[in-house]
Order: sequence, then structure tokens, then C-alpha cells
Amino acid sequence: MNYRFLIYINHSYGLPIGLPLQKEINRLGYPVKWFCGMEAPKKHFPENGELIENIQDAVAYEPHIVFAITDTVPDFISGLKVQVFHGFPANKRKGTDQFTIRGFFDLYCTQGPSSTIPFKKQQQKHQNFEVIETGWPKMDPLFPLEPTLNEKPVILISSTFTKQYSLALKEEVVAEIERLSKTGKYQFMAVLHPKLQAETVAKFKSLENENFKFYDTTDLIPLFKKADIMFSDTTSAIIEFLVQRKPVVTFINNMPGPYVIDIDKVQDIETSIDHALTRPKKLMEEIEKFAEFSHPFKDGRSSERVIQASIDLLHTDKSYLKKKPLNLIRRYKIRKQLNYFSLKSYRKAPYLQKKN
Repeated sequence: MNYRFLIYINHSYGLPIGLPLQKEINRLGYPVKWFCGMEAPKKHFPENGELIENIQDAVAYEPHIVFAITDTVPDFISGLKVQVFHGFPANKRKGTDQFTIRGFFDLYCTQGPSSTIPFKKQQQKHQNFEVIETGWPKMDPLFPLEPTLNEKPVILISSTFTKQYSLALKEEVVAEIERLSKTGKYQFMAVLHPKLQAETVAKFKSLENENFKFYDTTDLIPLFKKADIMFSDTTSAIIEFLVQRKPVVTFINNMPGPYVIDIDKVQDIETSIDHALTRPKKLMEEIEKFAEFSHPFKDGRSSERVIQASIDLLHTDKSYLKKKPLNLIRRYKIRKQLNYFSLKSYRKAPYLQKKN
């Protein structure tokens, strides 16, 4: 069959997740198009793929499979709705459910046990979707893992946009980073969450010198590969980096584990970076366990597994699944956002019989 695929994003950070999927779909010879629920990511097309400009054309495209790199997806677009995720669980909110079921998806393609286990529990409760552990497409370009061979230690700085956690919004931390960059001990690369304010981005750009470079990008994999360690706060990029089996120093992480070196004093930043660069045995053992729990796949073929799992489920009789909930408020919000007030709603997972 000639399956039609749609990659659905709202933010530019969805691009490095969707691009490995597109590459694999192209390799298989199937048509694939993109749709952006918000305006900002549209500037990245057509160089990154074929963009459907309006929601009417997205509906008329009638995709067989929709890969959503979003929390919700229009229920009035046809096809199997597949949640691909826009990040790892980052534990930003203590005491809240990190794995909210919003009632839009037929399939959750999980990254590893850390996401599979809780979503399997939710599947048993709701009984209107399936969960298959595939690995995360964004990680495909990370493999095979390669050692870094830097003359000078390379430190990747990353920061979340969440105000209470963002190190980029802590003046004393930024001042210490600036001081360290001028010592010449390290080579710094810095990247910020795209939701951070323009003045914060401008501040980091102003820090640039021969030992500090700011990258205005959402494509973090090339930076991960160059860096020896990461210095961060509370962001899912930490988990992505740890999958490489490289150390991370965090500043007041919300829920630190033994797989990171967490500090809460500015004066400890330099010594903690130096300690991380020694790759302490106990720390590296904890990183290995955490990486296996988060993303055990090391073959760079997660996109392939996501696509195959979706096609297989599309051809599976899913009459055993319950209808998805009405979700009237959420469905109205999507229609309002897209200015498309359709009465159609696909609440039952589609079943497509294979042609002989």
C-alpha cells in the first residue's frame, strides 16, 4: 500500500524529532507532509519538507497515519493518531502526573521503560489506545556513539524556559559562566530553549568570545556529540545527553538523581565541572543504568520501529479498544486555535484491511 503520512508539530523543537521520521518514510517510498498548528515553525519550510499551508488542505490530504509531536492533535483529521513525544519526562512538576492522557491518540510510541511503564498503566485504565516501546526518533542521529576527542574540555550549556528552574535567568550563574569562559580552561557551547525571551538570548549572544559560542538552534544532536559534559538545570535535554553515557552537572535540578552531579551554589560550578570531566566510576555506572531505563535502543533505528508499529496497528482489528472520550473542551480549543469548526470527530481507532 501507498500510505500517506502527516507529521504534526506546533513548535520548532518538533523538527529534529520529525526529520528522522521523514527520512525513513522517504526511504520507504511513501508520501509524507507536515502541518504546523502554530505560525512560528512555518519559516523552516520548504527546506525541511513539504508543508501543508492550511487546515482545510490537511483534512483533504486524508493521511493514513499522523505522527504528533504535540500534546494534542486535531480529532477531525483522518488516520491513526500516533504520539511521538516532544521530549523525555523531565520531572519539572513535583506531585503531578507527567503522563496525562488527553484522549486524542490511538498509539503511544514510547522511548524506553521510563515512559513505557507508566503509559502501560494508563492503557489498562483507559483501554482506548495501545502502547509500543520503539525508542525515540530524535535519538536516531545520535548513534552510533562515538568518543569525543577534544584538545580542550567542551562544555555544553543548556537551559529550560521554566522560570523557577532556568539557569539562564539566574544572573549570578550567567556571570560565573562568563568568568569561566575567560579563563581559557574550557570551550563552552550554549543553547537555550526556544521559548526563552529575546533579551535572554541577546544576553547569551553577548557572552561570545574565543571560548564561548552561542547556537541558535533546536538541532542539539551535533552539539551533544561535540561536548564532553553538559551543564544544565531541569530540562529533558539532560536525558537526551545522558543517553550518550556522558556526565551532566545540574544547577538546582528539580528532582536530581544519582546519575547527575547536582549543585546549588554558584561557587561549586567550576569544581563540579572538573569532577564530571574525570568521569567518576560510580557516576558512570548510574548514568548507564539511567540511560538503559530511559532509552535502551542504541541502533539508530527508532524511526523505523515507530513507522512499522504504526502500520502494523493500522492493519490490526482494534474493535477491542473503546472509543476515545468526547473531550468537548479540548476539541473546541483545537478548533478555535485552527479556526476550523468541524463537527467531524474520529473517536475510534481506524482499521485498514490489507489489500491482497
